[in-house]
Amino acid sequence: MLRINRETDYGVVILSAMARQPEERANAAKLASAHGLPQPMVSKVMKQLVHAGLLRSYRGAKGGYGLARPPEQISVAEVIEALEGPIAFTECVESGANSCEHVEDCNASATWSRISSVVREALGAVSLAEMGEPARSPVGIYPRQQVIGH
Repeated sequence: MLRINRETDYGVVILSAMARQPEERANAAKLASAHGLPQPMVSKVMKQLVHAGLLRSYRGAKGGYGLARPPEQISVAEVIEALEGPIAFTECVESGANSCEHVEDCNASATWSRISSVVREALGAVSLAEMGEPARSPVGIYPRQQVIGH
């Protein structure tokens, strides 16, 4: 199973919450409490997001953290890359074909590269604004059934 790590999951939860009120400043303790997350981990994730340029840190009485850009301009792909590194399914995609000792005999590298690119593009098309919206059923997955009466 492919899965994002816990820090990335927390990062998406934190940023999605902040996207619902983008003009507000947030702090790690309040976000952790509001979402049932461990405060030390939230602090760590927020510092990483500042370092990546997705959050800004403000000092003083009205300090805290704020989104560095409008939530419509921050993609889920950026969050994942900030917390986990490049979106790549194999080492050769992330580090280049020359990093693999089997490059001469491998026919899969180009396909893995294409798959990684498609996944990156899909994640790049989803913004924090969308992640902050109320949950809804994905279109086409749970079609509504028509009830035919007699």
